[in-house]
Amino acid sequence: MPDLLIELFSEEIPARMQARAAADLKKLVTDGLVEAGLTYASAGSFSTPRRLALTVEDLTPESKAVREERKGPRTDAPEKALEGFLRSTGLSQDELERRDLGKKGEVFFAIIEKPGRPAADIVSEVLENAIRTFPWPKSMKWGAGNLKWVRPLHRILCILTDEAGAEVVPLDVDGIQSADKTEGHRFMAPQPFAVTSFEDYSTKLKRAHVVLDPQERADHIWADATSAAFAQGLEIVEDKGLLTEVAGLVEWPVVLMGDIDETFLGLPPEVLQTSMKEHQKFFSVRNPKTGRIEKFVTVANVETEDNGATILAGNQKVLFARLSDAKFFWENDLRIAKGDKMQPWLDALENVTFHNKLGSQKERIDRIASLAREIAPVVGADPDLAEQAARVAKADLSSEMIYEFPELQGLMGRYYAEAAGLDAQVANAAEEHYSPLGPSDDVPTEPVSVAVALADKIDTLTGFWAIEEKPTGSKDPFALRRAALGVIRLFFDNDVSANATQIFKLGLELFPFGQMIAQQIKDNQKKVETDQNYLANLDGPGTLLGGTRDETEERIAELLRKQEVLLTELNSYNEHILSSRYDLLSFFHDRLKVFLKDKGIRHDVIDACIAMPGDDDLTLLVKRAEALSDVLKTDDGENLVQGFKRTNNIFQQAMDALTEAEKNDGVSYELDPKVELAETDEEKTLFAALDAAEAKITPAMEAEDFTTAMTAMADLRAPIDAFFEAVKINADAEIVRRNRLCLLNRIRVICGGVADLTKLEG
Repeated sequence: MPDLLIELFSEEIPARMQARAAADLKKLVTDGLVEAGLTYASAGSFSTPRRLALTVEDLTPESKAVREERKGPRTDAPEKALEGFLRSTGLSQDELERRDLGKKGEVFFAIIEKPGRPAADIVSEVLENAIRTFPWPKSMKWGAGNLKWVRPLHRILCILTDEAGAEVVPLDVDGIQSADKTEGHRFMAPQPFAVTSFEDYSTKLKRAHVVLDPQERADHIWADATSAAFAQGLEIVEDKGLLTEVAGLVEWPVVLMGDIDETFLGLPPEVLQTSMKEHQKFFSVRNPKTGRIEKFVTVANVETEDNGATILAGNQKVLFARLSDAKFFWENDLRIAKGDKMQPWLDALENVTFHNKLGSQKERIDRIASLAREIAPVVGADPDLAEQAARVAKADLSSEMIYEFPELQGLMGRYYAEAAGLDAQVANAAEEHYSPLGPSDDVPTEPVSVAVALADKIDTLTGFWAIEEKPTGSKDPFALRRAALGVIRLFFDNDVSANATQIFKLGLELFPFGQMIAQQIKDNQKKVETDQNYLANLDGPGTLLGGTRDETEERIAELLRKQEVLLTELNSYNEHILSSRYDLLSFFHDRLKVFLKDKGIRHDVIDACIAMPGDDDLTLLVKRAEALSDVLKTDDGENLVQGFKRTNNIFQQAMDALTEAEKNDGVSYELDPKVELAETDEEKTLFAALDAAEAKITPAMEAEDFTTAMTAMADLRAPIDAFFEAVKINADAEIVRRNRLCLLNRIRVICGGVADLTKLEG
């Protein structure tokens, strides 16, 4: 069976688009081939800055013939129905068959036969469609044609290779005709050459200074760069994203190492690294002994006679200019941090809007500072340090360095806080308060950093809940889900137990909406009292200055109407704030399910824990869910759940069967069962087991030792199973029946004190 080779050769494709484009080419072509009736053994796609390539192995030489039988309308059906059927089949009436279907009458049938098609014809059709409909994020037209491609397309290589040799698949896309030729490196081997197979293609490309596989290019770059650094006692700062990007910028990678001028070695290493990465696509080379960035690695796309000396000289000249700017920003910022203690930056944040409904960054910082002070005792932090850290944590947003490199926010805040002579905990909080940003991000552990990080995220969440800008469906423009997961991780990883709804309440109350309404009510009441006093002292019809009696009374009436509206608004807002606390907690419970799902804990296990008191302590919720999940993985735990459900079902049926007369007589199955009414050994054993379990579970739950409590609950499995096997619940003696139902209720109560097992599935 033949192998297919496709190459689309163009001007340089942006590095960020190459991997996706190679995958799209593979999907478009292989899906099209399969839909047309061809099969294949395997397919692989590749990309370089100037080409997308696809190889398909063991392609069937032609599609199979297809015979389709399609039922149509009755032969006496309206003419329009027949016309529609003929259009859909592409046949004439004479080509239809008539068949007698008995009670259904005589019906038209169409027999549609499609002969098999050669693979070359199908490939030509599929590839042209793929080229014309290719999903580039951005594309362009060039010349006089209408074809769109990411950059001008120059060649289409498309061949089928079998034992007889290679055959060009004929194709013409806006004047670009397919062939068996491609080109090598733009400068080192620009001459076209023919290929006969994928192996021939990849081999000749490498001779022409083109490495086809992007992973091979990346591996080559990393190996040469680390070897060059190691030879000088240095190390490369790992950056997988930059490595992937640089591998997409070159077809023939040549690694060169250059020096950084000593003038810039005093800059923070992160500044050097960011500047070189963002502007020059350089790798940073670090001295492991000092931690300084002392050299750089650049990757050229060509071998030169001077071994890259000219390229390095040019790069070093450009780098000098870039780092001169960074040094200027750094020195200016340090002057403000040391001399003015960052106050000008904080003042400038008053003019920076955080959100049009939530005020400026300065107002937000005030809220975060107040909230951090309240949270500090909960996490073991000093309230004064927590408030101070919150007030300066975002000061660097106004600095010149962050204006140039926004990704360094927080980190530069730490440098500037240290330069200002602030406490080390305050400086660390400036860097760490944004964390964690994702599931793999480190979680701050210093108490001051934890307090500020929690305050920052909770202010964001409560703010958007206050203005009812919540995530909906897949839309979360303010990353509130990520913020909630960050809060959960901050609580759990630092073993912080706290009443989340109380903290949400503190956060919501910091927003001035209710205070503004209350102030309007207060001001309005003063106006009413002023006018009422005026009326009380008015003997005649009134004065020109104060107004007539009628005018004053009308003004008072209007003020009182306004007062009623304001009071209604205030009550409505207070109700909204109250409901927002619990709505936000529900949102956190949903995020908690995502967090625990990654730990292998089922959602119904989490529901069983959320249904218990204390559901607003997120850390305890996680611990309880982990303990319950561990117990359910044991045979005793899983079987206990089944026994509990049986217990609960029997009890509920008995409760539902109680008559009104029995209820009026005080009949209840929720009383304490009496051991002296137990008749069987299994019944007495269960009484003893429940006493023992309760003696362990009650203190364990008070001590928040969920593992001990869950284990004690699981130990009930055997006595409960034995009880159900040996004991008839609905005994003939009514007093014994009622006592046994009360015993079932005791099982429910003891197990229900650990988790709501009714929420568990299965």
